[in-house]
Amino acid sequence: METFIITTDACSDLTDDIVKTENIFIMPMVFGKDGKEYHHYQDQREMKITDFYDEMRQKGIYRTTLVNPTDFYHFFTELLRQGKDILYIAFSSALSGTYQSATIAIDMLKGEYPNQKIIAVDTLSASFGEGYLVYRAALLRKEGKTIEETASWIEENKLKLNHIFTVEDLGTLKRGGRLSSTAAIIGSLLRIKPILHVNNEGKLVALSKAVGRKKSLNDMIEVIKNQIVDPTTQTIFIGHGDALEDAQFVGNTLKKELKVKDVIYSFIGPVIGSHSGPGTIAVFFMGDKRE
Repeated sequence: METFIITTDACSDLTDDIVKTENIFIMPMVFGKDGKEYHHYQDQREMKITDFYDEMRQKGIYRTTLVNPTDFYHFFTELLRQGKDILYIAFSSALSGTYQSATIAIDMLKGEYPNQKIIAVDTLSASFGEGYLVYRAALLRKEGKTIEETASWIEENKLKLNHIFTVEDLGTLKRGGRLSSTAAIIGSLLRIKPILHVNNEGKLVALSKAVGRKKSLNDMIEVIKNQIVDPTTQTIFIGHGDALEDAQFVGNTLKKELKVKDVIYSFIGPVIGSHSGPGTIAVFFMGDKRE
């Protein structure tokens, strides 16, 4: 019997299989274009992820909207009515105010539900990296760990979770404020593809640059080889911006050369994808440290 509820937000980019098998509850998040807003639900009821990326390839510009404390208040209230404690595993506070909105709601609810625990953990992680920590929390819950033990494991290990990724379109980074217009234009002309990671502060940082798509994927693989620990025992997560073939190239290479235990693939959803764009490939795995 599950003794506490695990929740996260839509930035975690978890697969349907993990969400259903592990009984995880997800806070929808908002993205929009041309004045129209959509919620990214797990079942993609308002917009299919593939339609989202098709629009982006036509230079559609999407924006994201912060989930406010009131939305979190209602989300948590529905779960608290089940009579269980809640562990909320959140998107990096360095990239969004989502964690702060959740903690405001939690402070409001503590007086209303004094006999139940609500613990929020700032993962300092993004996308399927955040999802990786949610998945590990679910496995710990299966093992019988308490809510406190599970939260402590995430806190103790989150800065060992590596995020290594590359993007296809520098224009998306420019529109999201992550890259100057000049750098985007020059980079596109030279076919430069950056290799990036998420640092200890939970921020996006460039590691290196590669010329051409294939070189960027191979450079990613080399970075992973240098940073992964005990690959034969690891299930690594790979997120992609509607680019499964490239994701599988990376995953199959890592399985062949590092003998990783398994690879799980997932779409990068519209909330993260609004900033990273089509073609993004992101690999998440455990190392000794992030940098």
